[in-house]
Amino acid sequence: MDDTSTTVERFRALIVELADKAGYDLTSGAGGRKQLAAATGMSQSAVSRMVDGITLPHPNQFEALARALHTDVWTLLITAGVVSATTSPKHPNQDVRSQSEPIRPLTPELAADAWGIHDPSIRSMLIANIEHARRLQDELGNSGGARARG
Repeated sequence: MDDTSTTVERFRALIVELADKAGYDLTSGAGGRKQLAAATGMSQSAVSRMVDGITLPHPNQFEALARALHTDVWTLLITAGVVSATTSPKHPNQDVRSQSEPIRPLTPELAADAWGIHDPSIRSMLIANIEHARRLQDELGNSGGARARG
């Protein structure tokens, strides 16, 4: 069995388990496949192919599937191999700030620091450009989308 069929089978097993817990009888002819299709907006044939372990759903169907099966979308995405487990909020990336850390407003100076811009003339130019862009954005917002000039 190759990695693809292993992933499809693993996904199928998860879907069958979650569907059973959510009250969908996926046995052929029992009506659960049709109900799941209606709940997710998937076609009945797409649900059947997924439940039969033939294919994975289209990525744009994962959120509706998660809602219908009362699970989080990350569980589905990880099981389907769409994203790695380290991508999940359950296993946050080290580069992403913890929610427990206070949120500091991002200033042009902090952006320059984060990007490692230390040369005074380059730093000054970057900060001036950011401030100019923010003024232009404010002008666009105040004029209902009219094009601003600097």
